[in-house]
Amino acid sequence: MTTLVLTVVGDDRAGLVAAVADVVGNHGGNWENSQLAELSGAFAGIIEVSIAPERAAELREALGVLDGLLKVTVHAGTEEPPATDARPLTIEVIGNDHPGIVRDVSAALRAHGVSIDHLSTRTTEAAMYGGRLFEATVVARVPASVDLAKLTGDLERLATEIQVDVTLGS
Repeated sequence: MTTLVLTVVGDDRAGLVAAVADVVGNHGGNWENSQLAELSGAFAGIIEVSIAPERAAELREALGVLDGLLKVTVHAGTEEPPATDARPLTIEVIGNDHPGIVRDVSAALRAHGVSIDHLSTRTTEAAMYGGRLFEATVVARVPASVDLAKLTGDLERLATEIQVDVTLGS
């Protein structure tokens, strides 16, 4: 099987997921994994599809019928498994919202060679505190060569500097 990764973006409205699923299913694709969301009136997502290699070009072409409804970009997926010597790490971040939190946390992880597998963020009204509350969950892979105590120390120092709470778990 061949893996294709679809990115989809368009104005939010009912039926968008069904429209993509119809094209994928009608052309022999299997919807494997996805992350889809409405963000500020736009529908956006990423979808992993598996398909027989001889039908991949047909599916790519067929997705063109969605033009005008959704902008669909097709990327070839890879079959590389994640490095087995990496340790899983979950990081929870919460604090008053301000620009730069994602930039600073991701830069600290990059400095240690940590790979982010999943990042989920949101802001909500923090009525009791005034302003907005920022929350993030990071699921990452830490190479075995990384000193976990040093990484933890660096993230704790960063949390103090940018005034957020950071919790690490495995």
